[in-house]
Amino acid sequence: MPCPRAPDKGQKARDARGIIRAITLYVAAHTRGQNPLPCPRCTHQPTETAMLNVFTLTNGRLFQEEIESLQELAKFRPIWVDLEEATAEEKQWVKQYYGLSFPEDAIDEDIEESARFYEEDNGELHIRSDFLVADPDAPHQVRVAFILNQVNENRPSHGVLFSIHDESAPALRLLRLRARRMTGLLEDAKDVLLKLFDGDVEYSADTLEEIYDELDQVSKKVLAGNVTDDDAGEVLAAIARHEDMSGRIRRNVLDTRRAVSFLMRSKMLDASQFEEAKQIMRDIDSLDSHTTFLFGKVNFLMDATVGFININQNKIMKFISVLSAILLPPTLVGSLYGMNFDHMPELHWPMGYPFALGLMGAFALLLLWLFWRRGWLK
Repeated sequence: MPCPRAPDKGQKARDARGIIRAITLYVAAHTRGQNPLPCPRCTHQPTETAMLNVFTLTNGRLFQEEIESLQELAKFRPIWVDLEEATAEEKQWVKQYYGLSFPEDAIDEDIEESARFYEEDNGELHIRSDFLVADPDAPHQVRVAFILNQVNENRPSHGVLFSIHDESAPALRLLRLRARRMTGLLEDAKDVLLKLFDGDVEYSADTLEEIYDELDQVSKKVLAGNVTDDDAGEVLAAIARHEDMSGRIRRNVLDTRRAVSFLMRSKMLDASQFEEAKQIMRDIDSLDSHTTFLFGKVNFLMDATVGFININQNKIMKFISVLSAILLPPTLVGSLYGMNFDHMPELHWPMGYPFALGLMGAFALLLLWLFWRRGWLK
């Protein structure tokens, strides 16, 4: 049985623990010479020794409890148990109290696709899904393994969502923040799972909007013309980053589509949850079309930038060609008068040298005038 809660005192105790942890983290990071204020988009937040986080539902809001022993775990009736960077001891607590077994390859990256969504004979639903982390310096996906038992009511794990992962993800932090502030957002563990997938899709959509805004700036620079080689290098680097991020988003929403589709086929969702799952699928479809548009925009900007690079190279080659053509007649005149024949009247002519120089200059000026008339010097 869960312990009785006094909302005011409990909230004050949680706030006090949070303040003490924040001060401890700040002092520890300052002592190590690190930046104690984490970036909101950073993947790893500064943490102490990992503790087991369980989330209970009270008055329609999600409350987080930090578990430091097996005895504390038995005090609460959570709907979500989050094992982030969990130690072997913390996993043992969960196994012992809930009678749950964790696959050894729960969050392995090289797990077979067919083993990512399945249902055990005991009614446990296993889902392995990737969540996007749009870090500008190192974008990647975080593999999260979910275990949900909605069949066997005699087990302590009934109605509890278990999540296992080695790294936090924005979608998980977003749900925690919303569920603490918004009343009635969650009702059971299935709502938690659906909201996590919905948050991941929303995070992907926000990232796509950022990509579009940045590509719009790149497009203005490219279409303005007069793109130098340095500008072209910066544009190509930006385009490559955005293309990589768009590809990761498409792969991520494809993985989310498969996970939500598996939930819908499991027949454990009620009518309202099934409708929410359908809405998530519609949102994913809209993201697919948007990523297709962005891929087309990236390809257009890539072709335009490469075209400007070719134009700059053609200008250089044109200058070299014009210079070679101008120097060709003087070279020919110099070669003619450089031949060692006895009967060459100009060799003993006092004006022969000025005549040869004048002839060379006349040919050069004549070709220069012709190229200018034809517009080849622009």
